[in-house]
Amino acid sequence: MARAQPHSLLNLASGRLQLSARLRADGLKERIAWQLERIEQAASRKMARGTGVLATIGSTAPFVGLFGTVWGIMDSFIGISKAHTTNLAVVAPGIAEALLATALGLVAAIPAVMIYNMLARSTAHYRALLGDASALVMALVSRDLERAKQPISEAAE
Repeated sequence: MARAQPHSLLNLASGRLQLSARLRADGLKERIAWQLERIEQAASRKMARGTGVLATIGSTAPFVGLFGTVWGIMDSFIGISKAHTTNLAVVAPGIAEALLATALGLVAAIPAVMIYNMLARSTAHYRALLGDASALVMALVSRDLERAKQPISEAAE
């Protein structure tokens, strides 16, 4: 998982401050905030990559298993109608297929949902940390801009 490092957030803010040293400070905080937001969004996209496949498997596998179950039971009924008997030997293969399909659907769905939920929690936690780091960088930028507005004698107090 690619991560945006806190020092890269600081480097971005520092670079923006240097680029804007000779310009008026109007809009500088907004430009830095926009860049930090872009970094957060790019990191979020990288973190979420591949989770859609897990979500799809987790949501569709039970239905695939259900389809196999219905198919196996229909096969059992066809066997009963052809044999004209409800003997266990006629019914058992179709029921076994139905149960196997159900089990395979669950075996695929349960781990996929568990892994997806784990990744979703981790991603949300990391997004919160990245947002907190961006907020801290913006606080530093704001402080530095306020200091730059003050005369040197007041800033030293």
